[in-house]
Amino acid sequence: MKKFLSNYKSTIILLVAIIVGAIVGIVFKEKATILSPLGDLFLNFLLVIIIPLIFLTITTSIAKMKTPKRLGKIMITIVCVFAFTSIIAVLIGFASTYFVKLVEPEDGEKIKSSLEEPIEEESEEEDLSLLDRTVSLISVNDFNKLLSKDNIVALLVFSVIFGLAINMTGEKAKPVTEFLLSANEIINNVVKIIMYYAPIGLGCYFAALVGSFGETIVVGYLKTFVIYTIVAIAFYFIAYTIYAFMAGGKKGAKAFWKNVVPTTLTALATCSSAASIPVNVEASKKIGVPDDIAETTIPLGTSFHKDGSIIGSMFKIMFLVCLFGTNITTAGSILGILGVALLATLLVTAVPIGGGTISEMLIISMLGYPPAALPILTIIATIIDAPATMLNVVGDTVSSMMVARVVDGKEWMN
Repeated sequence: MKKFLSNYKSTIILLVAIIVGAIVGIVFKEKATILSPLGDLFLNFLLVIIIPLIFLTITTSIAKMKTPKRLGKIMITIVCVFAFTSIIAVLIGFASTYFVKLVEPEDGEKIKSSLEEPIEEESEEEDLSLLDRTVSLISVNDFNKLLSKDNIVALLVFSVIFGLAINMTGEKAKPVTEFLLSANEIINNVVKIIMYYAPIGLGCYFAALVGSFGETIVVGYLKTFVIYTIVAIAFYFIAYTIYAFMAGGKKGAKAFWKNVVPTTLTALATCSSAASIPVNVEASKKIGVPDDIAETTIPLGTSFHKDGSIIGSMFKIMFLVCLFGTNITTAGSILGILGVALLATLLVTAVPIGGGTISEMLIISMLGYPPAALPILTIIATIIDAPATMLNVVGDTVSSMMVARVVDGKEWMN
């Protein structure tokens, strides 16, 4: 019990703060909006730290990459398997939420008007071609514009290029690499300090939100949690059984379920993909996955393969879609939000702190929602954290089996 409380302490505190905030909002109604500045303070802290956090996280992640065994075939297979399972996950997430109103649209206008930065209507950009829009999304014409939260995708692209350049430079780049790694540790600690204030900030934000708009928003979060949990459990048993069977037939499925329980429990107990790496690698090896494949797929999967987070991103997006009454009836708009859900998850590496915030800011910026909507997504991320981590971690286990099937052939378990 003591270990459980230790592992879940931060999540429990956040959930208690949110519940207390909801109660304060319900009891005091509009008077609770006096707490709004304390919620805005937390939001401002997050928005200030987001730029250095993205740059240092992405750059140092790429700069540290080392060449694994059988690099070519293993890496190509890993990319293909991750892409396949991620597409399945985003489609499941979309199908689970498209016909469900996570929050009633009549409250959308009220909540939207309460946010500090309203959505700006498109003007000149309406005439831009798809290529022009893509260029403006992934690049800027002045370095200082990279330091704006409005150009997060361009910053991501620059960070990837910078990290690759460090990797190509080799030994001569060692002083820069050490400096960036040190700076990254400092920024992570800054985020950790900010997160000490998170229970107060989110609690006050939620109190003001519920005080302004009543209990409907609480129902929306509760509905989101219940539906996500049902989807996660179904995905866990059905999709992963199918993947294991694809990798090793009946023998593979049996070996998977025989060895995956410790991995599942570790993921649920720690709510951390990174913390689950050791037990996950061990489970994959017990299943029969070759050492070099297990030791490559699992760590890379921790960073770039997140079934639970992708489904969660779809839930976040569809929550905002309902909240703001966004029209997604066309094929283009549907493909757009599917792409955003994938990018917002796959482009964010496995950092213990701050990775979710980067993903949520990507969703907001790429879909044109105001940055002030960030706490809404933070609350959703908090309530679905445990089942999402479970899918993220176990998805890596079964992916290692699928990689082994392609690299070593159908007799890989022997």
